[in-house]
Amino acid sequence: MNTPDLCDAHAGDVQIATPLLRSFGGKAGYFGRIATVRCLEDNSKVRKLLEQPGEDRVLVVDGGGSLMCALLGDALATIALANRWRGVIVHGCVRDVQVLGELPLGVHALAAHPRKSDKRDLGEVDVEVAFAGVRFVPGQWVFADSNGIVVAARDLCSDG
Repeated sequence: MNTPDLCDAHAGDVQIATPLLRSFGGKAGYFGRIATVRCLEDNSKVRKLLEQPGEDRVLVVDGGGSLMCALLGDALATIALANRWRGVIVHGCVRDVQVLGELPLGVHALAAHPRKSDKRDLGEVDVEVAFAGVRFVPGQWVFADSNGIVVAARDLCSDG
């Protein structure tokens, strides 16, 4: 089910993200339980999470909207795929966009940036994050496609 249909069927049960992020991944539509990281210009915690079993979750990265470096590139996206993550949503930048566009992984981000991030092991994991007018709570559900990003407390796709 696409995000417009989810919004029509569950109008009172969804948060709709302001359309700030664009799709960079090779998989246009994806959904899953939310896992979160809050980090600023340091993707160490992003790597640590993506190296764990994704269990068909979506990693939401609050990079503070920084446009100074990328928090996800082709190497981390490949790790995400190998560990069964469905997607990564970044409130920040990504890089290696040509490769990201060929991988069967959902990726949304603000922009592309060629610089890699710092590696100082800074950040917080499994905390509520908020950007684009939406609260992303670990364990809730996110649905993303070329129409936008929608968040709900439960899996709306299993509702029929």
